[in-house]
Amino acid sequence: MPRILIIEDEPKVAEFLQLGLREVEFEVQWAASGEDGLTCLLENQPDAVVLDLNLPGRDGLDILSTLRKHHEQLPVLILSARDAVDDRVTGLELGADDYMIKPFAFPELVARLKVMLRRENQGNVYAFELADLSIDIISRQVKRGSKSINLTPREFEILELLFRNLKRPVSRKTIARDVWKVERATPLDNVIDVHVMRLRKKIDEDSELKLIQTIRGLGFMLSDEEQE
Repeated sequence: MPRILIIEDEPKVAEFLQLGLREVEFEVQWAASGEDGLTCLLENQPDAVVLDLNLPGRDGLDILSTLRKHHEQLPVLILSARDAVDDRVTGLELGADDYMIKPFAFPELVARLKVMLRRENQGNVYAFELADLSIDIISRQVKRGSKSINLTPREFEILELLFRNLKRPVSRKTIARDVWKVERATPLDNVIDVHVMRLRKKIDEDSELKLIQTIRGLGFMLSDEEQE
Protein backbone atom coordinates (compact mmCIF):
# COMPACT_ATOMS: atom_id res chain seq x y z
CA MET A 1 0.00 0.00 0.00
CA PRO A 2 1.64 3.32 -1.10
CA ARG A 3 2.38 5.75 1.75
CA ILE A 4 1.47 9.39 1.09
CA LEU A 5 2.60 12.29 3.28
CA ILE A 6 0.36 15.37 3.12
CA ILE A 7 2.01 18.63 4.23
CA GLU A 8 -0.96 21.01 4.44
CA ASP A 9 -1.94 23.60 7.06
CA GLU A 10 -5.65 23.82 6.19
CA PRO A 11 -7.42 21.15 8.31
CA LYS A 12 -10.46 20.88 6.00
CA VAL A 13 -8.29 20.30 2.93
CA ALA A 14 -6.10 17.85 4.81
CA GLU A 15 -9.12 15.92 6.14
CA PHE A 16 -10.65 15.74 2.66
CA LEU A 17 -7.40 14.45 1.20
CA GLN A 18 -6.90 11.88 3.96
CA LEU A 19 -10.41 10.45 3.68
CA GLY A 20 -10.30 10.34 -0.12
CA LEU A 21 -6.85 8.80 -0.40
CA ARG A 22 -7.64 6.15 2.18
CA GLU A 23 -10.74 5.18 0.22
CA VAL A 24 -8.56 4.45 -2.80
CA GLU A 25 -6.21 2.38 -0.64
CA PHE A 26 -3.37 4.76 0.12
CA GLU A 27 -1.78 4.89 3.55
CA VAL A 28 -1.85 8.56 4.59
CA GLN A 29 -0.05 10.72 7.13
CA TRP A 30 -0.66 14.42 7.70
CA ALA A 31 1.70 17.18 8.84
CA ALA A 32 0.32 20.69 9.43
CA SER A 33 3.63 22.54 8.98
CA GLY A 34 6.78 22.25 6.95
CA GLU A 35 8.92 21.39 9.94
CA ASP A 36 6.54 18.64 11.05
CA GLY A 37 6.50 17.41 7.46
CA LEU A 38 10.29 17.10 7.34
CA THR A 39 10.22 15.20 10.66
CA CYS A 40 7.56 12.81 9.31
CA LEU A 41 9.58 12.39 6.16
CA LEU A 42 12.68 11.30 8.04
CA GLU A 43 10.80 9.03 10.45
CA ASN A 44 8.35 7.32 8.10
CA GLN A 45 9.88 7.38 4.59
CA PRO A 46 6.73 7.94 2.50
CA ASP A 47 6.43 6.92 -1.14
CA ALA A 48 5.19 10.37 -2.25
CA VAL A 49 4.48 13.83 -0.83
CA VAL A 50 1.59 16.23 -1.42
CA LEU A 51 2.98 19.66 -0.50
CA ASP A 52 1.19 22.97 0.08
CA LEU A 53 3.21 26.16 -0.43
CA ASN A 54 1.56 28.58 2.00
CA LEU A 55 2.71 26.90 5.20
CA PRO A 56 3.25 28.43 8.64
CA GLY A 57 6.88 29.06 9.45
CA ARG A 58 8.95 27.85 6.53
CA ASP A 59 7.51 28.34 3.05
CA GLY A 60 6.66 25.23 1.03
CA LEU A 61 9.28 26.07 -1.59
CA ASP A 62 11.91 26.20 1.15
CA ILE A 63 10.71 22.82 2.39
CA LEU A 64 10.93 21.45 -1.16
CA SER A 65 14.47 22.74 -1.57
CA THR A 66 15.52 21.13 1.74
CA LEU A 67 13.75 17.89 0.87
CA ARG A 68 15.51 17.64 -2.48
CA LYS A 69 18.94 17.86 -0.84
CA HIS A 70 18.25 14.59 0.98
CA HIS A 71 15.67 12.84 -1.21
CA GLU A 72 16.39 13.44 -4.88
CA GLN A 73 13.97 10.82 -6.23
CA LEU A 74 10.99 11.11 -3.85
CA PRO A 75 7.89 12.09 -5.89
CA VAL A 76 6.49 15.48 -4.83
CA LEU A 77 3.20 16.98 -5.99
CA ILE A 78 2.69 20.64 -5.11
CA LEU A 79 -0.94 21.45 -4.29
CA SER A 80 -1.34 25.19 -3.94
CA ALA A 81 -3.65 28.15 -4.43
CA ARG A 82 -0.76 30.00 -6.06
CA ASP A 83 -1.70 29.93 -9.73
CA ALA A 84 0.84 32.33 -11.21
CA VAL A 85 3.06 30.91 -13.93
CA ASP A 86 6.17 32.07 -12.05
CA ASP A 87 5.13 30.06 -8.97
CA ARG A 88 4.57 26.93 -11.04
CA VAL A 89 7.85 27.33 -12.89
CA THR A 90 9.74 27.91 -9.62
CA GLY A 91 8.16 24.86 -8.01
CA LEU A 92 9.06 22.62 -10.93
CA GLU A 93 12.57 24.02 -11.21
CA LEU A 94 13.16 23.36 -7.50
CA GLY A 95 12.35 19.70 -8.07
CA ALA A 96 8.60 19.15 -7.80
CA ASP A 97 7.35 16.36 -10.08
CA ASP A 98 3.95 17.94 -10.60
CA TYR A 99 1.94 21.06 -9.70
CA MET A 100 -1.82 21.30 -9.15
CA ILE A 101 -3.82 24.43 -8.37
CA LYS A 102 -6.56 24.70 -5.75
CA PRO A 103 -9.46 24.15 -6.09
CA PHE A 104 -8.71 20.77 -7.63
CA ALA A 105 -10.47 17.67 -8.91
CA PHE A 106 -9.75 14.78 -6.56
CA PRO A 107 -9.80 12.03 -9.26
CA GLU A 108 -7.16 13.99 -11.19
CA LEU A 109 -4.99 14.27 -8.08
CA VAL A 110 -5.21 10.49 -7.54
CA ALA A 111 -4.34 9.86 -11.19
CA ARG A 112 -1.30 12.14 -10.99
CA LEU A 113 -0.09 10.47 -7.79
CA LYS A 114 -0.35 7.07 -9.47
CA VAL A 115 1.63 8.32 -12.47
CA MET A 116 4.36 9.69 -10.19
CA LEU A 117 4.52 6.46 -8.21
CA ARG A 118 4.67 4.38 -11.39
CA ARG A 119 7.44 6.59 -12.72
CA GLU A 120 9.33 6.24 -9.42
CA ASN A 121 9.05 2.46 -9.60
CA GLN A 122 10.53 2.63 -13.08
CA GLY A 123 13.16 5.15 -12.05
CA ASN A 124 15.94 2.59 -11.74
CA VAL A 125 15.46 1.46 -15.35
CA TYR A 126 18.15 3.08 -17.48
CA ALA A 127 17.78 1.22 -20.77
CA PHE A 128 14.85 0.08 -22.89
CA GLU A 129 14.47 -2.04 -25.99
CA LEU A 130 11.63 -2.69 -28.40
CA ALA A 131 12.24 -4.76 -31.53
CA ASP A 132 15.52 -3.35 -32.89
CA LEU A 133 15.08 0.06 -31.20
CA SER A 134 17.12 0.72 -28.04
CA ILE A 135 17.58 3.74 -25.77
CA ASP A 136 20.12 4.32 -23.01
CA ILE A 137 18.92 6.92 -20.49
CA ILE A 138 22.35 7.60 -18.97
CA SER A 139 24.36 8.05 -22.16
CA ARG A 140 21.29 9.35 -24.06
CA GLN A 141 22.13 7.08 -26.98
CA VAL A 142 19.43 5.81 -29.31
CA LYS A 143 19.91 3.06 -31.88
CA ARG A 144 17.70 1.42 -34.49
CA GLY A 145 19.50 -1.78 -35.33
CA SER A 146 23.15 -0.85 -35.78
CA LYS A 147 22.35 2.75 -36.71
CA SER A 148 22.85 5.51 -34.14
CA ILE A 149 20.11 8.13 -34.13
CA ASN A 150 20.70 11.73 -33.06
CA LEU A 151 17.75 13.27 -31.20
CA THR A 152 17.16 16.73 -29.83
CA PRO A 153 16.60 16.94 -26.04
CA ARG A 154 12.81 17.24 -26.53
CA GLU A 155 12.70 14.32 -28.94
CA PHE A 156 14.70 12.20 -26.51
CA GLU A 157 12.35 13.05 -23.61
CA ILE A 158 9.30 12.18 -25.72
CA LEU A 159 10.83 8.85 -26.73
CA GLU A 160 11.74 8.07 -23.10
CA LEU A 161 8.17 8.88 -22.04
CA LEU A 162 6.79 6.59 -24.74
CA PHE A 163 9.13 3.81 -23.60
CA ARG A 164 8.08 4.24 -19.97
CA ASN A 165 4.47 3.84 -21.11
CA LEU A 166 5.25 1.05 -23.56
CA LYS A 167 2.21 -0.14 -25.55
CA ARG A 168 0.00 2.38 -23.73
CA PRO A 169 -1.28 5.58 -25.40
CA VAL A 170 0.32 8.80 -24.16
CA SER A 171 -1.85 11.89 -24.58
CA ARG A 172 -0.66 15.29 -25.75
CA LYS A 173 -1.65 16.61 -22.32
CA THR A 174 0.71 14.10 -20.67
CA ILE A 175 3.52 15.00 -23.06
CA ALA A 176 2.96 18.71 -22.36
CA ARG A 177 3.04 18.07 -18.61
CA ASP A 178 5.99 15.67 -18.47
CA VAL A 179 8.19 17.12 -21.23
CA TRP A 180 7.26 20.82 -21.42
CA LYS A 181 6.21 21.01 -17.72
CA VAL A 182 2.97 22.87 -18.41
CA GLU A 183 -0.56 22.00 -17.33
CA ARG A 184 -2.54 22.32 -20.55
CA ALA A 185 -1.69 20.77 -23.87
CA THR A 186 -3.95 22.66 -26.29
CA PRO A 187 -1.62 25.63 -26.99
CA LEU A 188 1.19 23.13 -27.54
CA ASP A 189 -0.69 20.60 -29.69
CA ASN A 190 0.89 21.70 -32.95
CA VAL A 191 4.37 21.92 -31.40
CA ILE A 192 4.01 18.43 -29.93
CA ASP A 193 2.78 17.05 -33.23
CA VAL A 194 5.78 18.53 -35.06
CA HIS A 195 8.20 17.01 -32.53
CA VAL A 196 6.54 13.61 -32.77
CA MET A 197 6.57 13.82 -36.58
CA ARG A 198 10.32 14.55 -36.55
CA LEU A 199 10.91 11.79 -34.02
CA ARG A 200 8.90 9.32 -36.08
CA LYS A 201 10.86 10.26 -39.18
CA LYS A 202 14.17 9.57 -37.42
CA ILE A 203 13.00 6.32 -35.80
CA ASP A 204 10.75 4.77 -38.44
CA GLU A 205 11.52 6.24 -41.86
CA ASP A 206 14.10 3.62 -42.88
CA SER A 207 12.41 0.63 -41.22
CA GLU A 208 9.56 -1.54 -42.43
CA LEU A 209 8.29 -2.00 -38.86
CA LYS A 210 6.78 1.28 -37.67
CA LEU A 211 7.03 1.66 -33.90
CA ILE A 212 5.65 5.14 -33.15
CA GLN A 213 1.90 5.00 -33.68
CA THR A 214 -0.85 7.61 -33.56
CA ILE A 215 -3.89 6.43 -31.60
CA ARG A 216 -6.86 8.46 -32.81
CA GLY A 217 -8.39 10.51 -30.00
CA LEU A 218 -5.85 9.31 -27.42
CA GLY A 219 -2.36 10.39 -28.48
CA PHE A 220 0.76 8.43 -29.36
CA MET A 221 2.06 4.98 -28.50
CA LEU A 222 5.27 3.02 -28.88
CA SER A 223 4.47 -0.52 -29.92
CA ASP A 224 5.68 -3.26 -32.26
CA GLU A 225 2.11 -4.51 -32.73
CA GLU A 226 -0.07 -3.14 -35.49
CA GLN A 227 -3.26 -1.42 -34.32
CA GLU A 228 -6.58 -2.19 -35.95
